[in-house]
Amino acid sequence: MHVIVCIKSVPDTTQVRFDPETNTLLRGEVASIINPFDMYAIEEALRLKEAHGGSVTVLTMGPPQAEKELRDALAMGCDEAVLLSAREFAGADTWATAYVLSQAIRRLGEYDLILCGKQAIDGDTGQVGPGIANQLGVPQLTYVSRIAAIDPAVRTIRVERLLEEGREVVEAGLPALLTVMKDINDPRYPSLRGLRAARRKEIPMWTPVDLPDCEPENLGLEGSPTHVVKVFSPPQREGEATVINEPPEAAAARLVDLLIQERVI
Repeated sequence: MHVIVCIKSVPDTTQVRFDPETNTLLRGEVASIINPFDMYAIEEALRLKEAHGGSVTVLTMGPPQAEKELRDALAMGCDEAVLLSAREFAGADTWATAYVLSQAIRRLGEYDLILCGKQAIDGDTGQVGPGIANQLGVPQLTYVSRIAAIDPAVRTIRVERLLEEGREVVEAGLPALLTVMKDINDPRYPSLRGLRAARRKEIPMWTPVDLPDCEPENLGLEGSPTHVVKVFSPPQREGEATVINEPPEAAAARLVDLLIQERVI
């Protein structure tokens, strides 16, 4: 079976900066990692390959330096990787991102399953995965905590979804798209052999020219139906601490006095 995993390169820091003109993240100024939720998608894809055979292709849209995250995925065991990178893609919202990823998936050809993390830690929208499914016209199963059964021959999959009110078991036909929770597995560490192979692997970079069905008006910031009015960081809160160096009983009494003084109790 052929499993496609869509990942995102996200900042490895809380100190992020934004372009005041476009209200988009300045990604070139901070270190990046694979979006943590996408790590679970990669691991689940590798487990499916080990159980049923086939291959895993990892896909991302981002700046040229996002190649590092693709090599990290290859080191874990993915077979192929594709980077979607062009100035025309820059500033895309979730709809425009899903549009480009779906065009790339169409070019990849036949597939059985698409896996995504449930959301990215920088945007937290959880919209790209479902958006890809909508663009491709395939079933989507979100917030998946366990793949209960999959039959590539019969073309069905049954999963367990983690919801606020409990767990739900649902079934869909293949191909389908899943967004996965961290409960689904524990991602593996790359092996030394995998790291060496990933360094040598050639990763193609696709631009709009490589996606002939892409409509230019649907790309990047200009093709995004949503526009961010303003992005800003909340002001840093300054606090102070009181150290109580007294015996336990006296310290407890002093703590109660302070909490009453601050109207906490």
